[in-house]
Amino acid sequence: MPAGYVVVRLQPSGADVLVLGLIECPEIEGARHVSEGLNSRIVMADGARLEHFPPRFSFRVTVSLRKTVLDGPSDTLITREDPRQLMLKLGFKLKVYHGLETHEVAPQSVEIIGVPADVPYDERIFRVNFEVENLPVTDRVVLLVLMPDEETLTHFSFGLL
Repeated sequence: MPAGYVVVRLQPSGADVLVLGLIECPEIEGARHVSEGLNSRIVMADGARLEHFPPRFSFRVTVSLRKTVLDGPSDTLITREDPRQLMLKLGFKLKVYHGLETHEVAPQSVEIIGVPADVPYDERIFRVNFEVENLPVTDRVVLLVLMPDEETLTHFSFGLL
């Protein structure tokens, strides 16, 4: 399911970077949100109530220097990194919000899918895999896409309720 996209301008290079996020979680396909105020819930296709996030899910993140959307940049970041090299140095982590408390989860694995890292190219696609245990559906999950210096390039939310 789509998580969103953002265009960021890198300075001083002037390069526009498109970052597109998708959530890959086949276990929740067909689930629906039943809105009943404080009694809202997620119901699976078979009618069972979903209480926790699936233990495994992935984000597919495309980072591209191609002009594939009409939107202009929504943010500007200063970096001396070459934009193509920067794409290969991005990091990822999950921030979990449970009420006012937060904690972070490191990816179980990060894979480059598509064009291999050693081949120069203007687009990279990452599959960022996470494993979580007993994460209630009332929690809010945010994928942080990080620059090499740990500054946040962008983020994508994954909320079920």
